[in-house]
Amino acid sequence: MTATLFRGGTLFDGHRYVGRADVLVEDGRVVELRPGGFETVGSASSSTTVEVVDVEGLLSPGFTDAHVHPIQGGLERLRCDLSELATREEYLAAIRAYADRVDAPWILGGGWAMPAFPGGTPLAADLDAVVPDRPVFLPNRDHHGAWVNSRALELVGIDEHTPDPPDGRIERDADGRPSGTLHEGATALVSRHLPRTTGADYRAALLAGQRYLHSLGVTGWQDAIVGAYSGMDDPGSTYRDAAASGELRSHVVGALWWERSRGVEQVAELVERRAALTAGRFRATSVKIMQDGVAENGTAALLEPYLDKCGHATDNRGHSFIDADALQDAVRALDAAGFQVHVHTIGDRAVRETLDAMVGTDPERRHHIAHLQLIHPDDVPRFGELGVAANMQALWACHDDQMDELTLPFLGEERAGWQYPFGALHRSGARMVAGSDWPVSTPDPLAAIHTAVTRTAYGEPGRAGSEPLLPDQALDLTTAFAAYTSGSAWVNHREDAGVLRAGAVADVVVLDRDPFAGPPEEIGAARVTSTWVDGELVHH
Repeated sequence: MTATLFRGGTLFDGHRYVGRADVLVEDGRVVELRPGGFETVGSASSSTTVEVVDVEGLLSPGFTDAHVHPIQGGLERLRCDLSELATREEYLAAIRAYADRVDAPWILGGGWAMPAFPGGTPLAADLDAVVPDRPVFLPNRDHHGAWVNSRALELVGIDEHTPDPPDGRIERDADGRPSGTLHEGATALVSRHLPRTTGADYRAALLAGQRYLHSLGVTGWQDAIVGAYSGMDDPGSTYRDAAASGELRSHVVGALWWERSRGVEQVAELVERRAALTAGRFRATSVKIMQDGVAENGTAALLEPYLDKCGHATDNRGHSFIDADALQDAVRALDAAGFQVHVHTIGDRAVRETLDAMVGTDPERRHHIAHLQLIHPDDVPRFGELGVAANMQALWACHDDQMDELTLPFLGEERAGWQYPFGALHRSGARMVAGSDWPVSTPDPLAAIHTAVTRTAYGEPGRAGSEPLLPDQALDLTTAFAAYTSGSAWVNHREDAGVLRAGAVADVVVLDRDPFAGPPEEIGAARVTSTWVDGELVHH
């Protein structure tokens, strides 16, 4: 038997910064934590060989991503991946190169950013110039919209006579013809016609996503949509099979998809799916409800109307995808059935509707609300009062182009000051947990922690990297690290993970430096040197 001694570094234990400390791991568990370090190298058993890992920076519990889509992210990495690019010209060059290289009936992938295009809406004509002969379907980074070419529109029969679906919008030119961008439910008009992704494709995507997450120190996660959504089949069987084969190396909670066109009659089906899918390192014990859209395309649900470009109120308050009464019925039925409820909310009305629905539910279910872009100040203390966790995607709380060009002008000064109030939530007693929403944005926890603390984006030029967004809503480094470790492990009902103490699961990440020892401006410079799950090395 082999034990592992992590030696010579500093330690964050999941709740606090300890400073210099060594950690001994054996049989997948932490055996001992020694502040100041061990004087001699030993193990719990005289027959055990001790492998020494010299830690040059910080030792931390592995990160748990409380809101992520690894199979979607993995698929995009295996297809036409635009996520690392930034401009219209870069996107078109990459799409052309991919189409020239891949002989497939459809060009699929995604990851483009809305600020790269005027009004956040790219054109079919641009795609037609690089792929004129095959249909193209490319979701944007937030997966609330898609870019399509004329061949795709023609193939599925979308034209100037096609009405907008109730939960979406087709962008059109001055003559009413579809221009190439589809929002929310309108994406399904095309996605339902996509070629079937095979089981082998989903398996490869899960393993690619897992490798990438491990490389960033993520040792566990909650998959925020396990169900058929946005052109994807239900990945539940992919997780179940990977858990059975041992290919799933991380502990994962799956959030089963709530079909918003149906009601509480689906709870019984979800109970059956929970039983059928839960096995090994995968537990299908959460349910995901998407209550609204996103602010950038005007579909986030607001208490008061969006403004136009001149600052005048419009007649648009966004979309609550589920009626408030129906949402309450759904949340209470799921709570009674023993499910955790995980809700997507961007706008202040969506947050309020969700909190109202949570009244009277069992805090032991550890319900959580994700994204939390806009919260009315009256609703901030309700998280702590109701025992509802605040699931933050901290990377978005900065002055990037999407914020400055597609959001701030349409909210107005007062509401602009209500965005991503993580500091206020923490001060009011909310349980803070953290996730990335990858592939919407990078799954790098250190980048997100950097933004949570500085309210800037590490390494980005201009305002994004230099001017804090609402700095009074910043978190201290300890709180931000705790949210991504013990906090997110807690929301996944893993009491013995996300912490480093005797008896805890040995999910461990080693960093090349100690972010607690340097200036806040350099938090994002830290890199993962190795990642361990259940005491086994999964990335080096």
